[in-house]
Amino acid sequence: MSLEKLEIPLKQQLESIDAKGVSKRHEKIITGIMEAEDGFGPRVTLRGNGDKPFLQMNSNSYLGLSTDKDVIEAEEDASQLFGTGPGAVRFISGTFAPHVILEKKLATFCGREAAMIFSAAYSAVMGVLPQLITEETVVISDELNHNCIINAIRLAHPTEKTVYRHLDMEDLEGAIKRYLGKYRRMIVVTDGIFSMRGDHAPLNEIVAICKRYEEKFEEGIITVVDDSHGVGAFGKTGRGTEEVTGTKVDIHIATLGKALGVNGGYVVSSETVIDYLRETAPFYIFSNPITPSESAAAIKSLDILDSTQGLKLLEKLRRLTRHLKEGLKDLGYETIPGEHPIIPLMIRDTEKTSRLVKHLFKHGILATGLNFPVVPKGDEEIRFQVSANHTEKDIEYLLGVLKRF
Repeated sequence: MSLEKLEIPLKQQLESIDAKGVSKRHEKIITGIMEAEDGFGPRVTLRGNGDKPFLQMNSNSYLGLSTDKDVIEAEEDASQLFGTGPGAVRFISGTFAPHVILEKKLATFCGREAAMIFSAAYSAVMGVLPQLITEETVVISDELNHNCIINAIRLAHPTEKTVYRHLDMEDLEGAIKRYLGKYRRMIVVTDGIFSMRGDHAPLNEIVAICKRYEEKFEEGIITVVDDSHGVGAFGKTGRGTEEVTGTKVDIHIATLGKALGVNGGYVVSSETVIDYLRETAPFYIFSNPITPSESAAAIKSLDILDSTQGLKLLEKLRRLTRHLKEGLKDLGYETIPGEHPIIPLMIRDTEKTSRLVKHLFKHGILATGLNFPVVPKGDEEIRFQVSANHTEKDIEYLLGVLKRF
């Protein structure tokens, strides 16, 4: 059948997206990575820009492990041993030794009984939440939670859900109280690190509030966190928001694709919860896992993170983050307090944000501008992300370019 009739409304929607300035399909294509030299960190080249070097200030690879030689070697060795792909979903013939070893390491690293890996952290959230949300479950969610949490809740079709004001513990407690005695189970779900802002959830307060009321629900209050931006980038040993807040939630979800530099997602919890999810989560059961070689690379990344080398990388990351934040403050720019390497530069004006992004690009700096309707009017920003691959000279170069704007 012809697509001509369908393409008419699709083109109209694309035109509307372009008119709003929120298009994502025109991607910058990285054609190469230039090694660090002269005190500067690595640079990338882009299609259509020749050999011009660009400083990446928009990468989630917080520890620079995606280009670490030992991580690369681990993946190459595993590819030689196991091939390039799993060949099937796990319960058929797609489970390899590196998958199992990685899950054991993740469980140990996160201080849990068991872990399971997914093809992506987005898939993990989509695979976990709907399996825990029944018709007798009410869901409470932070208003700035990631799109994966929002869509997972939509997929589950809970009988009731409530969104509490961002990081507002009084509003969260009020929401819990409204449902006392009405449902068998409650789920409270939050991001660990909020990706647009770099601030973090007070998990210790959330857990304490939930414990005060969990006896009022026959199946308890289950706390869930997606700490994809936290693990490997936040906390003294890189254990994320749980480490910083000194607490553990019931179900912890995160990614292998940011600070750990590889691909995939995972969930850690009790052995019973993980066994249940292996039997019920369709995003796990019916999707191929990450490759054995990606698992081997993630194992190596975890080994690095959980070592003296990892502690040094984390300290460097914190030092560079402080350097950039202090430099922005000295230049009179506004940012949001916090220690995470996501540093939002609050511009609060759509046109100025777009101009500054272009100014940065002209001077060889890649940064992400966030305008309305991606963020509310008045919250327009440029999101910088610091990496352990950066150097003091990189930060000074960025600050110099911003000073000339």
